[in-house]
Amino acid sequence: MNVEISTPPTELAQRLSSTPRGARLARQLTSTALATWGYPHDSDLSHTAQLVVAELAANAVTHGRVPGRDFELRLALLPAKDTLRIEVSDARDDRALRFLDGGLEDENGRGLVIVQVLATLWGVSERDVGKTVWVELALSAGRRPCPRRPGPAG
Repeated sequence: MNVEISTPPTELAQRLSSTPRGARLARQLTSTALATWGYPHDSDLSHTAQLVVAELAANAVTHGRVPGRDFELRLALLPAKDTLRIEVSDARDDRALRFLDGGLEDENGRGLVIVQVLATLWGVSERDVGKTVWVELALSAGRRPCPRRPGPAG
């Protein structure tokens, strides 16, 4: 008897360690999943999704970390809605998201502003344990691309 995998091929769900290494892996998994789904590593969608995942995973590791608990990355490609849905869940429910007033010289405090600018929609959902920050990005080419500087010539 053949048993089918219950996860559709356009979804990814992975628990990762609440460490900087786990956050880096979340970004790499995003790039690889999108390439598998037909959005190359150098596409605007891939760059934008990687930036959003990197920010949300870094927040989960830095501000949402509970010792001994992982964070979770979920990606869902929803072509009928022209959407990539990104979800990052952490185990910490006692800290609400907040926008920091980052000064010009501050190294932190702008991450959620970046997410807000790049997202078509985004929000926070409560869970039994912790919270989920979700973001929707448009799949359509040319809509809300990630601003990037061109690489070195040559």
